[in-house]
Order: sequence, then structure tokens, then C-alpha cells
Amino acid sequence: MNLLPLLPEVAAAGAGTAAFAVLFHVPAAFYLRCGVIGGCGWLCYRLLMAAGLTAIPAVFCATVLVVFLSRLSAVVRRCPVTLFLVPGIFPLVPGVGIYWTAYYLVTDRSALASQQGSTTLRSAVAIVLGILLVLELPQGLFRRLAGPFLRA
Repeated sequence: MNLLPLLPEVAAAGAGTAAFAVLFHVPAAFYLRCGVIGGCGWLCYRLLMAAGLTAIPAVFCATVLVVFLSRLSAVVRRCPVTLFLVPGIFPLVPGVGIYWTAYYLVTDRSALASQQGSTTLRSAVAIVLGILLVLELPQGLFRRLAGPFLRA
């Protein structure tokens, strides 16, 4: 698979994630790391979609990656995981699904609204389950993985 066409998307996801980090008053030293995490999550999502997965499992797997990288970054930088997780998850949030669900409801297209709303809700649940899965992993695992990168 040629990754070159995905480069602008991944860069946009990273820039958007960094912009959300600014919006949420994340310290400036973490903007780049937040952007990389968001970009990696989007790249994972797009690669899994290109490999033939449907949107829900792709969102789940990308969320797991984002949370994993966020926890690892939190250990390395010795700060709360939310500094990386909250902005990093934004590229995966099904905002357009929410928009189209509301649009179909307002334009009285109930069948389309139901279908879109169901997909959007399942994506949101996949995000929640991905977050829960990785947050339940023991902190010691991340300390061992981050060991070589920890500052004295």
C-alpha cells in the first residue's frame, strides 16, 4: 500500500490535534507529542479501513493505539495522561456522524437518521471501550516500556 496519499490526512490530523491541545491549555512543550499521537491514531484508522475493516473495529483499534501512546507519553514526561488523551482522540470522534444524524432528523428522513445514528453511537462506544481497555492495564507495564526514555 502506498502511504503517500495518506500523508496530508495524517498531517492534518496531527495539526488538528495540536490545535485542540492549544484550545485545552495543554502546556506548549507537549503540543508536538499531542499532534504525533493524534496523527498516529488517524493513520492507524485509515490503514485498517484500507485493509478492509469496517469503521467500528478500525475506530476501536485506533483508539487503543492513541490511549496506549498517551499513557506511555504520560509516563515518559511525568504528567497526567489526559494531557495527551483528550486532544489525541479528537480525530477519531464521529462528529460528522452526529451532524448527519441531526441533519436527517431535521429533514424528516427517519430511516437515514436511524442508520447514521446507530453507526455514530457504535463508534462512540468503540472509543469508550478502547479507552477503558488500555486504562485498565497496570501502570507498571508502561513504566517498564518507558524505562529507557525516562529522565533521571
